[in-house]
Amino acid sequence: MDFKAIKEASESYKADMTRFLRDLVAIPGESCGEEGVINRIAQEMEKVGFDKVEIDPMGNVLGYMGSGKTLIGYDAHIDTVGLGKLSNWNFAPYEGYESETEIGGRGTSDQLGGIVSAVYGAKVMKDLGLLSDKYRVVVTGTVQEEDCDGLCWQYIINEDKVRPEFVVSTEPTDGGIYRGQRGRMEIRIDVKGVSCHGSAPERGDNAIYKMSDILQDVRALNENDADDDKAVKGLVKMLDEKYNPEWREANFLGRGTVTVSEIFFTSPSRCAVADSCAVSLDRRMTAGETWESCLDEIRALPAVKKYGDDVVVSMYEYSRPSYKGLVYPIECYFPTWVIPEDHKVTKALEEAYKNLYGSARIGTEETAEMRKARPLTDKWTFSTNGVSIMGRNGIPCIGFGPGAEAQAHAPNEKTWKQDLVTCAAVYAALPTLYCK
Repeated sequence: MDFKAIKEASESYKADMTRFLRDLVAIPGESCGEEGVINRIAQEMEKVGFDKVEIDPMGNVLGYMGSGKTLIGYDAHIDTVGLGKLSNWNFAPYEGYESETEIGGRGTSDQLGGIVSAVYGAKVMKDLGLLSDKYRVVVTGTVQEEDCDGLCWQYIINEDKVRPEFVVSTEPTDGGIYRGQRGRMEIRIDVKGVSCHGSAPERGDNAIYKMSDILQDVRALNENDADDDKAVKGLVKMLDEKYNPEWREANFLGRGTVTVSEIFFTSPSRCAVADSCAVSLDRRMTAGETWESCLDEIRALPAVKKYGDDVVVSMYEYSRPSYKGLVYPIECYFPTWVIPEDHKVTKALEEAYKNLYGSARIGTEETAEMRKARPLTDKWTFSTNGVSIMGRNGIPCIGFGPGAEAQAHAPNEKTWKQDLVTCAAVYAALPTLYCK
């Protein structure tokens, strides 16, 4: 394979990729409002010569290149979070800005840059005759990820009946290759009480007081160590082979966490005892933890057991309509996933990168020093569509994408033109190396 030609071809499209990304940034596209962004992506796919472009009933865009047997996927979620306080931005988020090396605007790192590099990576494959009878690629621009990670891929796999042999997630990786992430789930605890007049609280049963006991145990679950003298052993225990057969991968991904994210209550008035209280928990899971184990862990807390049937522990469900009006309900459970370091997909992506750019991460003057200090192959801190692709469906998934995690959801979000070029080149080289 002529890696020099791949690098030169990718570099030649820098201006086109920049223009495409600026166009996408200019179209607001928060979860469930992505129609304009999807249509613009479909237009670009058709312009650069994709063999087939379709928008499915959920609203995801799928572009196919080539006609070979093995299907290889490149995924980019194209919805963004909101803008937050505009006073925190130094420029107009949807107008963005461009310098010699950077592109600013909402979604540039998280993660419109990913779809830009994937589209042009496929074009480079076609331009250089890399497509063969061994493989074809599908580039997906997926919706509602910021609302519900992986929902789009549940639909693509189960309803569109599209199942690639493996998928590259183009989420931002700071110049590295990412082979996994912690999972997460959204847990709700409901506590019942009995109201009475606030002047005689002993006549009632205050649900908020009960919940306060439970929350001390939740805090202990997150903060405690795993010593035998602890009534509530901390989540750090999952890093120990004594408690977790998957402790090695747990140490790679990092320990699980739990925190309270929301609290609700009901009371007849401000002069009455609260008769219900509920909280939402954000639970991050490491290798070896499942939704069943996480729910059971909360149910086993001393204060939860103390209040018995007055406490219900459950998992949230997501059922918000897509921009096309389609409702595809799913539990708010986003499994941990990690692809082995010696997996064929991992090795092929590392080979593609090293042949093109060497054994260290690269970047601009601003990012190079920090990136080179990190291992080339690492993991994400946040969650991605891999929770469905590999976590729920067992399709190998690996990450390599333009931009930086630290830019995600932040004001003054930006990405780097060199990242767009680098990723497009690696995407173009990968299928041939995998299929050799």
